[in-house]
Amino acid sequence: MRNQFTSREVVALTGITPRQLQWWDERGILVPARQGHRRLYSIEDLTEVAVICELRGKGFSLQRVRKVVRFLKRELGKRLAETIDETSSHHLLSDGENLYLETSTRHIVDIVKNSRQPILAICLSDTVKRVRAVIRSGKKSNQPAAARRSSPQRRKKAS
Repeated sequence: MRNQFTSREVVALTGITPRQLQWWDERGILVPARQGHRRLYSIEDLTEVAVICELRGKGFSLQRVRKVVRFLKRELGKRLAETIDETSSHHLLSDGENLYLETSTRHIVDIVKNSRQPILAICLSDTVKRVRAVIRSGKKSNQPAAARRSSPQRRKKAS
């Protein structure tokens, strides 16, 4: 499996825009390695891009995304792609105020059951596995990440 990806490749694999990558770098949300003027993204970076895209697609502000990224690094002790393997099951849950990182389905059910607010849940393990599958297959996506997540809508033809 490849270890480094250019900005152009990350854009093709994830469907985000080059400007989003640049903005995240400028704001310190996701800072890639550099080779001269080129940004080089690792598999770990690519995984974090996928998680950030999911959070943004679910309405998280960049300020909230930054908190989530810091929370994950603090809780896991290392980067997401280094932590998750084929058998692990990590879920990120949020009630808008609190963040939870859970591996136990029983704990997830308890959080949902005891919450007084709606809970947003993202399966981080699935996101990591999806990124690895895309890298292995070498298939690139020209469709924006948000468009891939939404269901296809029929358009009426003008008569």
